[in-house]
Amino acid sequence: MAVRNNPFKPITRNIPDTLKNKFFLVLVIAAAWMIFFDKHDFLTQFKLNQTLKELETDRTYYQEKIKEVKEDKRDIEGNKEKFAREHYYMKKQDEDVFIFVEKEE
Repeated sequence: MAVRNNPFKPITRNIPDTLKNKFFLVLVIAAAWMIFFDKHDFLTQFKLNQTLKELETDRTYYQEKIKEVKEDKRDIEGNKEKFAREHYYMKKQDEDVFIFVEKEE
């Protein structure tokens, strides 16, 4: 039997053994697929996480607004005239309205 010279032998000698391992290669390809090309890739998950944070911030904002509106509703139900005078500056024809604004420091 004649021994054939493999022309790729010098090239394959320089490649580390881990890169020649077919299981390692499959693992790397699968990981690359999951990170970059899959429907649920890393970039999509990051964007979804950012959107979730924005929505949670909006939720807290709107919960605070709901509390304010409920307090206003209680004020309206309690004394409609007082609420109209304080918030909408309504007055009777023969009245003068003075508004005192406190400065916050």
